[in-house]
Amino acid sequence: MKRATLKQLIADRAAKRAVVLATLMKSGEQALYHPDEDDPLRLGGADLTAEARQALAADKSRPVNSPRGEVFLGVFNPPLRLHVIGAVHITQPLVDMAAIAGFAVTVIDPRRAFATPERFPDIILDHDWPDEALTRLGIDARTAIVTLTHDPKIDDPALHVALRAPAFYIGALGSRRTHAGRVERLTEAGYTPEEIGRIHAPIGLAIGAKSPAEIAVAILAQIIEALRKPGERG
Repeated sequence: MKRATLKQLIADRAAKRAVVLATLMKSGEQALYHPDEDDPLRLGGADLTAEARQALAADKSRPVNSPRGEVFLGVFNPPLRLHVIGAVHITQPLVDMAAIAGFAVTVIDPRRAFATPERFPDIILDHDWPDEALTRLGIDARTAIVTLTHDPKIDDPALHVALRAPAFYIGALGSRRTHAGRVERLTEAGYTPEEIGRIHAPIGLAIGAKSPAEIAVAILAQIIEALRKPGERG
């Protein structure tokens, strides 16, 4: 690997930036592909951009064919993160399952009586207000954000930050009536219908979930669907 390529790859990893390292197996020729840039991935006499995007979406490195032979696409995605606003009953099974699914989880709730290590062992707890916490933690295209408190004073500031960021999933707990009020508040705050439309609400896949654990399953399933099948709304 050339020094410049290695240096760039290390910088991308440090910045939590998605990147594909393409290697032409026959010659060792290499190229980097960044999905946030317009430059296509060309190697071995072929445009491998579509294959690189598919590999990133699948989170899986793999070989592909090119006119000059096999090319290995090495996927380097930033870690998956889930920021949950509200240390409520649904949050407990949700964060446990999300951690098993490979997400780095943070529970954000300024109410210290709810967000306790006893209720959330081995989970990172943040007691700042959600807008402050999310701004500090950062939101990238591998971040999902879920608001669960039902309290606009806590949920809305989180949504204000989330809607200005490239999170791949934003979900908010509440009935259709609750969401209608949320839409009205966000509209008054200057958000467009397209921006507000990024919010999954009512949250979770429509599987008839009733208990906190079932609702958590529906939420995590919808998060994974948004990750693996972008553009599809379940």
